[in-house]
Amino acid sequence: MLRQIGTILLSLLSGAVLALPFVNGTLWIFSWFGFFPLLLALRAKSAPRAFFLAWCTGFTFWLASGYWLIHVSLPGMLLVVSYLALYFGLFGSAYAAWGARGWRSPWLFSAVWVMLEYIRTHFLTGLGWALLGYSQYLNLAVIQIADVTGVWGVSFLIMAVNLVCLQLCVERSRLVRLRALTAALAVLAVCVYGGYRLSQMRNMRLLAPLTVSVIQGNIPQELKWDVKSREEIIGQYLRISTGAAGLKPDLLIWPEAALPVVLEEEPFFFALVQDFVKTSGVPVLLGAVTRRQGAYYNSAILVPAGSPTIIRYDKLHLVPFGEYVPLRRILRFLETVVPIGDFTPGKAYTVFPSVCTHLKAKPGFSVLICFEDTFPELAPRFVNAGAGFLVNITNDAWFKDTPAPYQHLQASVFRAVENRLYVVRAANTGVSCFIAPSGRILSRVSNSTGKDTYVEGSAAYTIDAARATAVTAYTLTADAFVGACFLFVAAYAALMRSRKNV
Repeated sequence: MLRQIGTILLSLLSGAVLALPFVNGTLWIFSWFGFFPLLLALRAKSAPRAFFLAWCTGFTFWLASGYWLIHVSLPGMLLVVSYLALYFGLFGSAYAAWGARGWRSPWLFSAVWVMLEYIRTHFLTGLGWALLGYSQYLNLAVIQIADVTGVWGVSFLIMAVNLVCLQLCVERSRLVRLRALTAALAVLAVCVYGGYRLSQMRNMRLLAPLTVSVIQGNIPQELKWDVKSREEIIGQYLRISTGAAGLKPDLLIWPEAALPVVLEEEPFFFALVQDFVKTSGVPVLLGAVTRRQGAYYNSAILVPAGSPTIIRYDKLHLVPFGEYVPLRRILRFLETVVPIGDFTPGKAYTVFPSVCTHLKAKPGFSVLICFEDTFPELAPRFVNAGAGFLVNITNDAWFKDTPAPYQHLQASVFRAVENRLYVVRAANTGVSCFIAPSGRILSRVSNSTGKDTYVEGSAAYTIDAARATAVTAYTLTADAFVGACFLFVAAYAALMRSRKNV
């Protein structure tokens, strides 16, 4: 009985340690050994028992790192946390079932982990939040490998180090020492590559300089759709934008759904934006809910200077259980658990035209709305369509002043590195910032004390509107590394089945 309690405590400890980098990004080092307690607990356990122990780790991890979902719905938060913990459970059962046969290859189980993260990111349209690799978003040397493997390669490396180091602690065989040496060389190679890529980009000349200003309105969620607050909200954005326009930027960016009305139903408020653009001469990109033919869309709209034509992008990847219900007929009961909108997904990978009137080259840009930046494969599709830089507009006010905005920021950092271009973020309550192709955060909206969430203001920075480097391997091949992991695991499963039948 005491031994069972001990293994459960080890599992809970593992979840708590793994959550630390997602509560505070400066604690990224804990990801490299956070699985130790769980892996110790899984030794000599049956697959069902291992599933339960790993599920406990997952539940603790998601509760500690994603507790902010309680601000949307307490039952919904518990349901989501319980579901996401299942992927930890599946990892634990695979480790117990295959590891018990003596095949404790760190590369195999690292591939299993990547495979499970990928499935989680896409199943039921997915949730690509808090991937293991995202914990390293401030560890610039390590994350440069993402331009080849994507975030998945970083997740793979972290899990491999966890597995190898634990084996080294409990076993002294020649094979384990060889694995440890291989892992150490892999980490060294990644860091050397990272240092080389960082040095390349340190003094890179801007090919198409574009000054962009991001506007952070800091509108509380409870006021965002309050009819009585509409004039105050639009007035706040116009006031901040007027100050920002004085610096003569080439583009002003407002956050997701900054316009506090459905655009077509109350055009008066949108007309105020058009008047501002006409007066200031600065184009504005803003988020708004739009309606066409009875369907509602979460859209990004570019209001060009000197042209009556607006350009629109409709969000492609909607938030499950937030903007729509997957399998609505089966899961209709969830409408009483979480607040659910009724949006229609867009269909086109829109590239907005250039706003660089002073440049010979006219690179365009694309927008990722809300958590679209958490899906790694979307950004390359926009880039391959011609985007020279990416914009993420979002509203994370749902989650109050918690680690959620920084967890969201982690994804944008990786999109910049994977595709080697600038990413500009405009968030209602933060974090609004500029991210270099190296993943370095260059500037952000903040107050006099340095606080960058739940403050209002603007920030301007001159980015490169063209691609900073040649097209990356990741942009060309997207999730090929994940495909390799799937093939590796499938080949091993086939081998085990054939041995069993012998």
